[in-house]
Amino acid sequence: MPSRLQKAKQDPESMKGRILKTARKLFGDYGYDATTTRRIAKEVGIDISTLYYHWGEKQDLYEAVILDINDEIQERFREIERRVKGQSLDVRLDIAIDVMADYLFENPEVANLMLLGYFSKDRHGITLDSRMADHIASIAVAMGLSPDKQNVSVQAKARIMAVWNSVLNFISGENFFRPMMNVDHEAYRLVVKETLKFILVPAFVK
Repeated sequence: MPSRLQKAKQDPESMKGRILKTARKLFGDYGYDATTTRRIAKEVGIDISTLYYHWGEKQDLYEAVILDINDEIQERFREIERRVKGQSLDVRLDIAIDVMADYLFENPEVANLMLLGYFSKDRHGITLDSRMADHIASIAVAMGLSPDKQNVSVQAKARIMAVWNSVLNFISGENFFRPMMNVDHEAYRLVVKETLKFILVPAFVK
């Protein structure tokens, strides 16, 4: 029997899908504690009993959001692995930055949720950072920095975290950084990717 999350992903326009999409945005904008089920229901345009019928408690909905995002991130890594196979390290890094930056720019709540998870003292069951070690290992293999996910060196992990955190901060901080640059969203997106490549590609391939 399909889970609630599977049903929501199969039909994004269903009530389950609409609630999930709204919850993702609100959890990303305000964090777990400040996002109430009442607030989510109001944003969707339903009463709170309908939300509970489709998703249960707030914790259940939050965990579904995190699992949904983790599935998407893993799919991006699989895409990177497919595209970089047989390429040189500088090309692999170029592709990886493009794929992950594009995904995060299109889903800014992901960067926000990750950063909120890093700096929050409270934990609410499953969090994005609880899967981060697996994500790092996937990147290391995709980048050719490790032969497999079980043997990633400390140096490779640190370098990948430097890349990952740079991308997260640029994207989560867009409303703060972009006015300083006096550019629109698309120009900001392009300059962020160019800057990341300018700094990181030489650092990895020197």
